[in-house]
Amino acid sequence: MARKKKRVHEMIDTKTENLIPPVPAMRKLRIPMPLTKIALAVLILGIVAIFVSNKGLLVAAIVNGRPIFRWQLNQAMTARFGQQTLEGMISEALIADEARKSGISVSQADIDAKVSDIVASLGGTVSIDDLLKYQGMSRGEFENQIRLQLTVEKLLGRDIVVTDDDVKNFIATNSATLTATDEAGLKEEARDAIMSAKINEKLQSWFLELKDKAKILRFI
Repeated sequence: MARKKKRVHEMIDTKTENLIPPVPAMRKLRIPMPLTKIALAVLILGIVAIFVSNKGLLVAAIVNGRPIFRWQLNQAMTARFGQQTLEGMISEALIADEARKSGISVSQADIDAKVSDIVASLGGTVSIDDLLKYQGMSRGEFENQIRLQLTVEKLLGRDIVVTDDDVKNFIATNSATLTATDEAGLKEEARDAIMSAKINEKLQSWFLELKDKAKILRFI
């Protein structure tokens, strides 16, 4: 009996050893030199391709073989127009914040309607695109200015009241300069003109107050 048990135990040990194969020692992989050179060449070509396709991000112009770098252009533009541009951006940010606080928004439909009014006021003598081109302004910049104007009008126009007497007196005083030909059109034109005048009266003091209350940190 003892011999049989020993044989069974030996058989189990033998099978277990066969089930778990020895783990081979790890060897370092060696990348062939040709592959390393190819990878390096691909990397260099990729960098060159990025530079060529985005050269405007690094170089603004090349004059007689000498580059004018983008950072030089940015530095010159900041020195000449930076303060003015920054103040304009600060003003836009302040007005946008005030509009958000007041729950006021300007839709694309509002902008399109205002653009249509401007086009109509041109009387077909010049297209809006030609006018923008002459002023060096893109369509997007133009619409952004319209959005800003309408936002200010909505912010300041909430507290302005234009009475029927105001309209009547305005028409009587400015009938020669009004373009509408019917009574309803004259009243609408007069009301808009009065509203614009009253907004302009409030604009400077309102904006200075808005600016004084804001926390503005300037670094240039």
